[in-house]
Amino acid sequence: MPSLMTGHVSVVVVLVLLGGSDANLASPHRSQLDVNHKKPLQTFRPFNIAHRGSNGEIPEETAAAYLRAIEEGADFIETDILASKDGHLICFHDVTLDATTDIADRAEFAGRKRTYEVERGNVTGWFVVDFTLSELKSLRVKQRYTFRDQQYNWKYKIITFDEFILIALYAERVVGIYPEIKSPIFINQYVKWSGGKKFEDKFVETLQKYGYKGEYMSEDWLKKPLFIQSFAPTSLIYISNMTNSPKLLLIDDTTARTQDTNQSYSEITSNGYLTFIRNYVIGIGPWKDTVISAVSNHLGHLTDLVARAHALNLQVHPYTFRNENLFLHFNFHQDPYAEYEYWLSIIGVDGLFTDFTGSLHRYQQWTAPHQMK
Repeated sequence: MPSLMTGHVSVVVVLVLLGGSDANLASPHRSQLDVNHKKPLQTFRPFNIAHRGSNGEIPEETAAAYLRAIEEGADFIETDILASKDGHLICFHDVTLDATTDIADRAEFAGRKRTYEVERGNVTGWFVVDFTLSELKSLRVKQRYTFRDQQYNWKYKIITFDEFILIALYAERVVGIYPEIKSPIFINQYVKWSGGKKFEDKFVETLQKYGYKGEYMSEDWLKKPLFIQSFAPTSLIYISNMTNSPKLLLIDDTTARTQDTNQSYSEITSNGYLTFIRNYVIGIGPWKDTVISAVSNHLGHLTDLVARAHALNLQVHPYTFRNENLFLHFNFHQDPYAEYEYWLSIIGVDGLFTDFTGSLHRYQQWTAPHQMK
């Protein structure tokens, strides 16, 4: 475990989530969660959003990755929410377990491999929805990319949505959360809850259980900052009747299609659609190559998407910013700070999803230091 991890989060959280204690986090002491005595969320510069935690260093969506991101200065920690076979909400990116867990080495699960249709295509693997929470907790996770640090492979478990929230709430400063309603069409097809409740209902119930509420920049929101995100516009519209917490519509490549309404993201980014969806969301989260196209790894045409979104008073939080040369356009001369400068100062976005929270935090501290009061 990185040596700095316990600096900004309760030791209780570290022990429980990293396997050293059976303490109950569901009933935290009020004194530990009193936001009135915490350093507030910064709101004077674009948000530093820790994409799946500090996953450039530590396996994604693990307690360790989120603790590291908080240590490094993240404003928000981001996660993808899926559901287990028995209806528990977990933090995991893929609907299959193959890419980032040891599932293939677990002989007792060999017979669970399946082929399902996912977003209009067949996918074969070990699916999250075929495993109970207990079974998922028995797995260990690894770094997604082989060119990243492998020393933390197999050390950490999958965590639940509740555990993710408590990591933020136990931090010694106010840290926001940025959960995604992931693959809702697929989850609702294979996971059922009592009373006819849907995945989206359980998602919102979990947030409300911990007191997340309020419009963007309201007093309630500043105490427990939250952005809800999804690629599925119907999910965001559906939950708008349950919560006034701010929501963002994620935008894929313009040639891709939405999983729920089967619209192209070219249509989704039209003025007409943005005007419609702003009744339900406060912003969009586009893939950065949708904002400015790439040609042979060079920056291509800069679209007017950000300008049009801002004209409609929509925030723009593009994804995903990564330090490695593999992900940097040649225009930035293998310098991630040059990429940050371009997006924050020239394009003028309102937040960035990054795998390297520490790098973005250092850049912002150099260029827009935290205001002292």
